[in-house]
Amino acid sequence: MPPKPVQKSVCVFCGSRAGDDPAFTADATALGAGIAANGWRLVYGAGDVGLMGSVARAAQDAGGQTFGVIPAHLVAWEVGKTDLTTYIVTETMHERKKVMFMNCDAVVVLPGGAGSLDELFEVLTWRQLGLHQKPIYIVNTNGYWNPLRDLMNHVTGRGFADESLLDYLTWVPDADAALQGLKAE
Repeated sequence: MPPKPVQKSVCVFCGSRAGDDPAFTADATALGAGIAANGWRLVYGAGDVGLMGSVARAAQDAGGQTFGVIPAHLVAWEVGKTDLTTYIVTETMHERKKVMFMNCDAVVVLPGGAGSLDELFEVLTWRQLGLHQKPIYIVNTNGYWNPLRDLMNHVTGRGFADESLLDYLTWVPDADAALQGLKAE
């Protein structure tokens, strides 16, 4: 009997707030549901608020596996979602990022704030240093991440990073495009 295929796990970095555009929540919900519909596991920050809560609830509602990681100091603030398939509490933010990243095959970044940027730049730096080859998708809902794209072009254009850095990010307009890209990985 052939071995059972390993389930793909998708790490989602996103805001613990919903933001000011209902399209952000719609994309989070579509992404969570799509991850589950494809038989993949959601890996995320274990919060039950903002876009984090939306992506997790959508994955759960669609019957998907969920793997959440939250540092102890954020359990109350981000309302730790303890009904996940796997719920891990770490001591530090760095441990959270490491556990999330080690348990995924791809990264998707939805709109978010400083925490989402921190998570993105850590995995992008690891990729730049050759520490992994995992795909990184940026879901640019209604142009939310356009300033980030401009900044990345500025950084490479001014000589602080090789142009190849831009190739490590796949920019997509919405969750559906991210899901289509992940299917092709």
